[in-house]
Amino acid sequence: MNTDQQPNKLRWGILSAAMIARKNWRAFSQSQYSTLVAVAAREQSKARQFVDECNAQFPILPSVEAIAGYSELLARTDVDAVYIPLPTGLRKEWILKALNAGKHVLSEKPVAISIADMDEISCAVRSSGKHFMDGVMFAHSARLSSIEKSIHVDKSVGNVRRVASHFSFKADDDFATSNIRSQSEMEPLGCLGDLGWYNVRFILSAMNWELPTHVIGRTLVGYPGGSSSNAGLVPAEFSGELFFDQGRTASVYCSFLAELQQWSHVSGDLGHLFVDDFVLPYYGSRTSYITHSPVFHVRNSDFRMEDRRQTQTCNEYSEGHPTAQEVLLFDDFSRLVLAGAPDNRWLEYAEKTQRVVDALKKSADNKNAIVYLTEPS
Repeated sequence: MNTDQQPNKLRWGILSAAMIARKNWRAFSQSQYSTLVAVAAREQSKARQFVDECNAQFPILPSVEAIAGYSELLARTDVDAVYIPLPTGLRKEWILKALNAGKHVLSEKPVAISIADMDEISCAVRSSGKHFMDGVMFAHSARLSSIEKSIHVDKSVGNVRRVASHFSFKADDDFATSNIRSQSEMEPLGCLGDLGWYNVRFILSAMNWELPTHVIGRTLVGYPGGSSSNAGLVPAEFSGELFFDQGRTASVYCSFLAELQQWSHVSGDLGHLFVDDFVLPYYGSRTSYITHSPVFHVRNSDFRMEDRRQTQTCNEYSEGHPTAQEVLLFDDFSRLVLAGAPDNRWLEYAEKTQRVVDALKKSADNKNAIVYLTEPS
């Protein structure tokens, strides 16, 4: 057992050798405040393969242990926090077990398959006094902080009227039958949970964390999803409308069928803001977004549209660097825990995101009915 004490770093374990965990292995290797102690899989051989392959590319010292069984990892006294990239259908069970074992928890998203399960998790987090976050990497980027400042402090677009967000990728031909994200037992939210979670998260940030009053969701294309008794198809392509007080609106589009796009657009009464890679930054050492305040001049027969766009840049790498958003996620989490100051604000962000996603899916499963998140006046 790895017993090296590193009081300036939070000691982590990973529950599952999932693909996304490989990206976060690299984040652990570059984090100032985190160290990875062990990885657990159902079979030790799978955990060992994961550790060996990741370590060959991005070494972590001291060596990371490969463990058979998630419970065995939770029983370790040299693990302070766990990262849980298990399928959504299994997350609640292992989040609750991790909290019961005294561990802080970083969960992949969506956190749960329903708001009822999210509420159970939230209650357990608050009772435990442990820190909880979901794995939305862009929420920790310097760029999102700059975007929030542009919208809410500098008022670069004026009063926000509309937010539109699109996240899609074209899945391969076998996805519908072989990928877990098409199966209702483990991933009943389909593309809405896997991709739409990010759309909703950006929208809530742009709306200063105000929940919509009501939503309408529509599964445009769905997978049969296997033999589950869960109501409705597993979304493969989904659209949704969110309605806020004072006539403000937002739209969500997410899809496993359209080619890769990941953009968000904020419209206000003085201008608009656009970011075309809001989830995974395009490769490079800087991230950016654009603010627009176009002006239309008419002088007799002279009709002139002036662009007046400004590109805002942030000095942060897209990946593979201490400034990259996935590294900052673990740094932010670990720094809060090491300071003895778990912050329930992050739990509240996850709760609100889950509540909107749950309402959108409920609407889609009920013939696109209006679903209220607050009591109608």
